[in-house]
Amino acid sequence: MTVLISGCGDLGTEVGLRFAALGHRVIGVRRSADLLPAPIEGQAVDLRVARPVVPADTDIVVVAIAASAPTPEEYRAAYVDGLANTLVGVDESGATPRRIILVSSTAVYDVHDGSWVDERSPADSAAPNARILAEAEQLVAARPGAVVLRLAGIYGPGRDRLIGQVRSGAATVGPGSPHTNRIHRDDAAAAIVHLALIDAQPAPVYIGVDSSPSRRSDVVRFLAGELGVELDEQPADVAPTGQTSEDRRGGDKRCSNALLLSTGFAFTYPDFRAGYRSMLAGVGTRHP
Repeated sequence: MTVLISGCGDLGTEVGLRFAALGHRVIGVRRSADLLPAPIEGQAVDLRVARPVVPADTDIVVVAIAASAPTPEEYRAAYVDGLANTLVGVDESGATPRRIILVSSTAVYDVHDGSWVDERSPADSAAPNARILAEAEQLVAARPGAVVLRLAGIYGPGRDRLIGQVRSGAATVGPGSPHTNRIHRDDAAAAIVHLALIDAQPAPVYIGVDSSPSRRSDVVRFLAGELGVELDEQPADVAPTGQTSEDRRGGDKRCSNALLLSTGFAFTYPDFRAGYRSMLAGVGTRHP
């Protein structure tokens, strides 16, 4: 079976290595294809402006393109133009993939009161980047076998900004900390492979988060305890500093992974404690 990964960065590379370990041919498309490890076959294409060469026997397409900057222009270039070029490449090849998986984001949910969100919740955020993500989801929705996986903040090898902030003393905590949702890079990759290979017809949309949505302050306090760092506790009228970009734009919501779990998927890191402990222990590989 041939798998095409359009946007083979850190997450896409981990996905590709997992497919290759199962015996599948994997083609990874990115601008700097020489950075890809064997056994992924690299194809150097700037998906924002060009189409990939898609083998006619491609059975699975994973679109995991990431924007190079959090601006509407870069989001459109990556998530809409990159996806459109990928789909045109598929059509031109004559391939009829059994499944197309688009990696999207839980940023499409406009929730700020700490309430629960699932796949039935309206994806109606008016934020410009969220609207672009929703546009990309609609672009792929009509394709046979299309699945949208809305991931929360990905952490893992090489994604250790919060650890660095806590270690340096730059991260502070205070009252009113919003809920945040996370998924370890390895679990995100495993979920993509799982949804691509399950025999049952998947749902059109899944939320990809771990089983423990938590207030940011609880995550920071946990890391401080693991690192032996004394935290700066801010009074109620001072906002905590050291927040990640995911924290600032993520609103305040608790995302449910019940639908993903119902497919038989099992997390290696079901909560942030397990995931961050693995990072602090040096477990995992950082991809280019």
